[in-house]
Amino acid sequence: MVTSPSSTADGRQRIVVVEDDSANRLFFADYLTFSGFRVLALPHGLDLEQQLKEFQPDLLLLDLGLPEIDGYTLIKQVRSSAMWQRLPIIVVSGYAFAEDQHRALAIGAQKYLVKPVHLHQLTDAVHAVLQASSDEAE
Repeated sequence: MVTSPSSTADGRQRIVVVEDDSANRLFFADYLTFSGFRVLALPHGLDLEQQLKEFQPDLLLLDLGLPEIDGYTLIKQVRSSAMWQRLPIIVVSGYAFAEDQHRALAIGAQKYLVKPVHLHQLTDAVHAVLQASSDEAE
């Protein structure tokens, strides 16, 4: 279940960021917080489903090259969960090959951005995916 913006206590939409690189994780989290979102930043996805349950995000921002469990596996897990199968996912990855992009989109990501990501690209993608998700829910 994806929460609506009005259902969060402070009215801000929630984003979970899964990024193993600490500089990128901090960069994304700080910028998205500055842009008005509530952000939970995680260094790996080992306990992602529990974190999703606790944080109730509106969107997942996900790296593919993660330690122990890769982003592709996490997308599949999220899509196989009845509770999270409609959660919008944006991949932000250093994997620049078209094959990687097609694979991530085919298994359930809505958008794929290649690092380095410009800030306006990130916020444009987040807003577009959240808007599309909101339109689908209506």
